[in-house]
Amino acid sequence: MPTKTEKRLEKILELLERLEKESTKGTPVVVEGKNDARALQKLGIAGDIILAKTAGKSFLDVFSEIEHTKKREIILLFDFDRRGKEWTNRMARCIEGNKIVPNLLFWRTLLGLVGRDIKDIEGLPSYLDTLKSKTVKS
Repeated sequence: MPTKTEKRLEKILELLERLEKESTKGTPVVVEGKNDARALQKLGIAGDIILAKTAGKSFLDVFSEIEHTKKREIILLFDFDRRGKEWTNRMARCIEGNKIVPNLLFWRTLLGLVGRDIKDIEGLPSYLDTLKSKTVKS
């Protein structure tokens, strides 16, 4: 019978596989910074990744970049800390107002699975490594 850790690891890996498929289909993923983008790439997510908090970008710059993708859906994947939650909610409201669907499924599910253990997307690869090593030991 699988342990709690094994179940959590399985759920996260399934979610990341779905995220990879969505990204491959062309749905852009918005993350906070370069380290978050690198973490996603390390996890096999190599589609269009938009960086929200780099090179002095303002909230409006990011919003404009999202609009210019001409996509009907955008995956928001900000960090799980207070600021990340604020950005997620604010960006979701803004893009919704412009008839772009903010996909929060991945963010909400990850928050539920890892929110107490990690605070940012960049910590995801090492968190998964830790879970994998725990499941091997059991």
